Amino acid sequence: MLAVAALVGLIGWSAGYDLVVDQPERGEAIVVLGGDHNDVRYRHGLELLQQDYGKLLLLDSNTDELQFGRPLADQATEFVQRSGGALSDRVKVCPIEGDSTVMETRYVESCLQGPNVRSIVLVTSSFHTRRALSIFRQRLPQYHWSVAAVTDESRFRPQWWRRREWAKTTFMEWTKLIWWEAVDRWRP
Repeated sequence: MLAVAALVGLIGWSAGYDLVVDQPERGEAIVVLGGDHNDVRYRHGLELLQQDYGKLLLLDSNTDELQFGRPLADQATEFVQRSGGALSDRVKVCPIEGDSTVMETRYVESCLQGPNVRSIVLVTSSFHTRRALSIFRQRLPQYHWSVAAVTDESRFRPQWWRRREWAKTTFMEWTKLIWWEAVDRWRP
């Protein structure tokens, strides 16, 4: 009984840590996944672009979601022009729809058409890295994928038991990861 309790404790303690993969590799492009919170993904993507982890940055942004009466993708395009500085000509908004990472792969694939891209760095929230990397590798195997984790302490830290929001994020991400591995991965 004590061994079972110790095993459950160890699994619970490592649950947040096991979600995070942070191993960016240099390539031709950087893709910042949609769902950014406080612009942390975008800003980390710009840092990686400046450090030559890619020659082009694609910023995923929704065309089917409005904020203050305008599509997010339109607002993202304007924001890139204002905030990208000397890098703004190397940043393109990739218009997406929906809120599913699996669905997002279709839009990213169409945005990658044209440029000679073989290797891509995904930029996403730290808790989302393991699942996002798995999805993109499975759905778009013609590319070499790596991932860069972005920390946003308002949403997640691996020590999930310390804050209610971190615990909710950890639980939800594990639910999505298990669903991806058990169900969605096997759908065409």
